[in-house]
Parts: sequence; structure tokens; C-alpha cells
Amino acid sequence: MVITRFAPSPTGFLHVGGARTCIYNYLYSRAKGGKFLLRIEDTDRERYREEWVVGIIEGLKWLGIEWDEPEVYQSQRLEIYKKYAEMLIEKGYAYRCFCTPEELEEERKRYESIKRPYRYSRKCLNLSEREVEENLKKGKPFSIRFKIPDYEDITFNDLIHGEIKYNTKDLGGDFIIMKSDGFPTYNFAVVIDDHLMEITYVIRGDDHIANTPKQILIYRALGWEPPKFAHLPMILGPDRQKLSKRHGATSLEEFRNEGILPDALFNYLALLGWSPGGNREIVSKDEMIRIFDIKDVNKSPSVFDHQKMLWMNSEYIRMRKDEELIMELKDYNSHLKKQGMGYDIDEEFYPVLVRLFKERVKTLKDFFEYGKFVYKDEYPFDSEAVKKRLSYENIFGYLRELADRFESLNIWKSDEIERVLRGYADELGIKHAILIHAVRVSVSGTGVGPSLFHLLEELGKDRVVMRLRNVEEKVKGILQRP
Repeated sequence: MVITRFAPSPTGFLHVGGARTCIYNYLYSRAKGGKFLLRIEDTDRERYREEWVVGIIEGLKWLGIEWDEPEVYQSQRLEIYKKYAEMLIEKGYAYRCFCTPEELEEERKRYESIKRPYRYSRKCLNLSEREVEENLKKGKPFSIRFKIPDYEDITFNDLIHGEIKYNTKDLGGDFIIMKSDGFPTYNFAVVIDDHLMEITYVIRGDDHIANTPKQILIYRALGWEPPKFAHLPMILGPDRQKLSKRHGATSLEEFRNEGILPDALFNYLALLGWSPGGNREIVSKDEMIRIFDIKDVNKSPSVFDHQKMLWMNSEYIRMRKDEELIMELKDYNSHLKKQGMGYDIDEEFYPVLVRLFKERVKTLKDFFEYGKFVYKDEYPFDSEAVKKRLSYENIFGYLRELADRFESLNIWKSDEIERVLRGYADELGIKHAILIHAVRVSVSGTGVGPSLFHLLEELGKDRVVMRLRNVEEKVKGILQRP
């Protein structure tokens, strides 16, 4: 059975690179009818924060990822790691290192002075049993190091990159597998956990390629069969540098707060390095599960294109039924409010936002930003639009008269509203556009937006009439500015 896992470290919000790794693990296990597991690698206690754990788990659930067993926490497995470290000592593959941080720093400086890569001197490898026992009796702190064999080739077949070979002389010397505080290092814990969790495929970023030979040595020392490895190429920014905050949002939390739909982000990330074929870009999760294979992932890095992702999100928004979109807007606003953000909006206005802006927005956030004039009576005015559209001679008198005519309408429908406005413009002998643009700026504060007559119908007669009568006072300050 294929068993994959995602193993994030809770030292920050989940990066989209990690999310894509998770998606590929999830898709491959589902495509092969296997299991997908989640492991929280929380052994870096200096950078660990509980909210990062919560954020990772909530973020994955929001993205639509489900795992098949309760998540595993490394911090709850310290005795397990200790047991296997002792086993390696007994078998002669590891040893206790009593060197102090000061002694190790002195060694590093010596290597720096001769411009050579640092390798541990193996000073503690040669301690006698009696010396080790004396140090233990004194309570001297120690770490446990794995003994690297000299000049041995380690070769493994990567499912994406093909055959990869390392020589043990290039692995940096005997590395620590258990720190003096009793916590394991990454390379040791990951081997123990992957074996005990029966992981068959390790799919992770290619920044872990250099760790793989060390892990294979530990597998061999314990007499275990290594899993198959697949290392994913990096995600880059538009400048072809590693994707980082200078390129914009990079974490699941940030994209969620921007108003990206989870299935749109899932779709976009899945296509960063993999293709369903046929130049298709909108692909459901179910279809991905049917056709995904890790061997089809590209070797080359992918470029994260924010504009392309926003386009894909807008496509998903338009594919939503109105009722679904209304619920998602409410959930999104609720999510923002938990973080001290969010929008004050009455329930009655959610359907209006959807009807007016569904075809125009790129994110859920856009509904609230574009539609401030819908759910708020105090809304901002675009100064350029005001100066351009409300500087026409006697325009405010025309707007007040139009308000009176609107108020007398018995049927408040877009076609009737249009008939009245265009008829009044004809009476005045002015272009229809002069009134149309002036009304739009008056009731919405902006010079662009949905069809005006549809917009006026949705706003309701009372609000439109009031805004047309009050607009002169509201924009007076803007028109007086040079």
C-alpha cells in the first residue's frame, strides 16, 4: 500500500511551497488508493509556538486536505528516539559526544582559519568505556553523534530527478542525532518516524536532497528498508529568486485573508510543476486524484504568478452558485473578525453584493471593498471621479430633480429607472452619459462599477433618492480643492 505523509514544522504560517508538497503527497496517496498521514515536527522548541500548530491544521482543513489517522507529534515521542539512539550506540554506529559548545566553536574557528569545510574531529569517538562512564557519573551533558563511514558512495533513485549519488566524505562528518536536551535532530527523527509510520513514499522539497544520504545511512544501520524518495523543485518568484514575502503573500493564512477560495488555491498550487494535460487549467480535486502521478512532476522550478492565481480565483467565484457564494462570504467575514479585521455588514446585503459584483471581482475581499457603498451609508468618494463627473454646470440641481422623479416611481425596476433618467436628459438637451456618470458617482463614490440601472435597483429607491439629494454637501470639500 502507498502511504505518504506531510511533516511540517510549526515555526510559522504554512508557506505555499509546503502546501504544494502536502497537496502532492495527498493526491498521490489518494490516486493509488493508499493512506495520507500528518506529522507535526515540533522538536525545534526555540521557534515553536502553539498557534503555528493550530494554524497549520486549520489551514490544511480549509484547503480541503484530510488525513487518515490522528496526527503524530514528535515532541510526544522522545523516548522512542532515545531508544533507537541507544541501539545505534550498542551496534557501534553512534557514540556519545561530551564536547562543550566552546570546544566545538574552537574547532570551527580552526577550520575557518585554514579555509576548509568544518568536520567534527571525532575526539569523543575514541573515548574508552571507562572515560564515558566517568563522564556520565559526573552528569556531564552529551549529544549523540552518528558515525559516518569513510569514502563510501551512497546512491538513490529519485522519482523526479533520477539517480543521485553522494560520497560520505562530502556529508560534513559525524552528525548529531540526539541533542543534549534530549530532543532528536531532523535527520534522525524523520527516519524513525517514517519507518514506524510505514511511509512508503517520501515526497518533499529538493532542499532536502542533501539530507537523504544521511538518512539512508541511518536506515542501513538499523536494518530497515528506506522508502522511495521524490524531491520537488522549488517555487520561485517572478524574478526567478526563491519565493519570499518581497513577492507578496506567501502563506496559506495570507491567501485566505486576501479572499482566495480554497479549491482555487488547491488547483493553482497543484499546477505549479504538474500538468493534467490538454492545456487545461481548471481541474477539480476529484479529477486530479484520478490522473495524478508523482513521476509526472517537472524537474524545473515553477514561478508563482499572483495575477494568474487571481484569474483562477475569479473563475472559481463565477462558477459558484449564488447561495454558496453568500455562505462563503459570511464565513470569510467571520474568519477575518476573529483576527480583529472583518467588515460590519447586515445580513440583507450579502445577496446584493453577490448579484452586483460576482462577474467583476477576483477575490472575496473585493466584494466588500468594491461594495462599501452597498452596506454603508458613509462611503468614500474618488476625488478624480468627483471632479470629472460632478463639475458640470448645475449638475446638483439636475440630480435633485432626478431624485424627485425617482421618488414618484411606483415600480422600482431597472428598465423604469433607465426610462426616467434618459427621458430627463432628453428634456434637458444633454447627453445621457452626463447624468449617468453623475448619478453613479453620487450613489457609489466611484466612476466605475456594475450596470448603473441594475445597481440603482439593488440599492433601493429610498437610498438612491437620499444620496442624490445629499451628494452636493458630501463632495463640496473635494470640489473646492485645487
